Amino acid sequence: MRRSLQRPPFVPGASVALMALALLALPASAAAAPAKQRADRKAAKPGTLVQLPGARGCLVDRSTPTRRCGTARALKGPGPFMGSRAIALSPDGRNVYVASLRSDAIAAFRRNPRSGALTQPKGAAGCIAAKGAAGCAKAVGLDGPNSVAVSPDGRSVYATSRASNTVSVFRRNRSSGALSQLPAGAGCISGLPVPNCALGRALVGPDVVVVSPDGRNVYVGSFFGNAVAAFGRHPASGALTQPGGGAGCIAEAIEGCAPGIALKSPEGMAIAAGGSLVYVASAASNAVAVLARDRSTGALSQATDGSGCIVDAALAGCTTGVQLGGANAVATGPRGDVYVTSLLSNSVTSFSRSSSSGGIAQFAGTGGCLVWLRAVGCSFGRALSAPEGLAVSPDGKNVYVAAFATGAIAVLDRGRRSGRLAQKPGRAGCLASRSVPGCTRARALRGVSSIALSPDGRHLYSTSFASNAVDIFRRNR
Repeated sequence: MRRSLQRPPFVPGASVALMALALLALPASAAAAPAKQRADRKAAKPGTLVQLPGARGCLVDRSTPTRRCGTARALKGPGPFMGSRAIALSPDGRNVYVASLRSDAIAAFRRNPRSGALTQPKGAAGCIAAKGAAGCAKAVGLDGPNSVAVSPDGRSVYATSRASNTVSVFRRNRSSGALSQLPAGAGCISGLPVPNCALGRALVGPDVVVVSPDGRNVYVGSFFGNAVAAFGRHPASGALTQPGGGAGCIAEAIEGCAPGIALKSPEGMAIAAGGSLVYVASAASNAVAVLARDRSTGALSQATDGSGCIVDAALAGCTTGVQLGGANAVATGPRGDVYVTSLLSNSVTSFSRSSSSGGIAQFAGTGGCLVWLRAVGCSFGRALSAPEGLAVSPDGKNVYVAAFATGAIAVLDRGRRSGRLAQKPGRAGCLASRSVPGCTRARALRGVSSIALSPDGRHLYSTSFASNAVDIFRRNR
């Protein structure tokens, strides 16, 4: 509860000398406090976030308008709880795409490269949806989309839909940003018999999709299939082809797939910059799996000597780590570091890449884990209840975390040489839409789940499931 503080009355003619004496009477630490606060503010500024003003700072679905935000179509339930990669930017920075579960749609926006503001084109260019709802272009297989990715060449957009067990394939107009689905049979692949979709393997509750840096492969994590499905990508059309046998999937227990461990409920994936490793955050395994990628075929394999996975409890073939309960999202840093959010542990864990084994090792001591409230041996984190989305800035200076239950975005500094994380001090360390103690206030952040940074590092975008919103922030560099 806030207290009302009564301001002391102004005394006319108060002597400047008396005021100076009063200051001198203060303890040295109190007199130095303002200078320290100014120094803290100056040190905290790089990497901090500022929400754009007025309607430019957030867009909400037109079914739930608010005077504080602009409105858009196809934004019901963006960034669902199961899905931490529901927003993606095109490599040229000109477009933003959002997977909206309740709209059964992918919303498309044009981005102003200077201000970061988003505008939605009218008609079919502004969204693509199941049955063409809300004036969107029509698509098949978009039944509860929860993840979206753009190919490195900007030609293709891919989306997973958990309810229909599909990965949908769209051609992107690189001038307008509009999406159009590939023809029947090529426009979607499903683990179920869905009309106009090809059949795929190991697609049971697909939850995350990523594209390899060379654009040759697409990988899909299947939450209920305990698997990762692998596809070859046609460089011109973007169409996907799943190889037969073990080259087409790796799983804990699916016949015909390559064998894998610590792959229960994949919910996050990231590919190392060189394209040789795929990292998988497995929620039910409480683990990070490390998969080797054959860059010529795209096939995935996993070592069983301890370098192929890190888990929070002893498991044969894996190394043991800490604070990985409900591993959720994963992202890589510029030096090969790996960062993971874990929903049940309320944590962000940090790992370094081993050049000898190809695996990863958790940072020692408090550098290895940052936890909401407190945990023995870890550093202290704020506003991190149920962390989901995760993003590393292009310059490698910051890591940003979306916390679903708190409705907050945590702002972390990253050591450029060490790779270790520390939350910014004071209000600069988090943004929240409600009265979260010590955070900067922001709008429309209820159920924030996915975040993405622009390629130039100037702006951060987030999805908020309960607010039916996309939020836009300027990043101080």
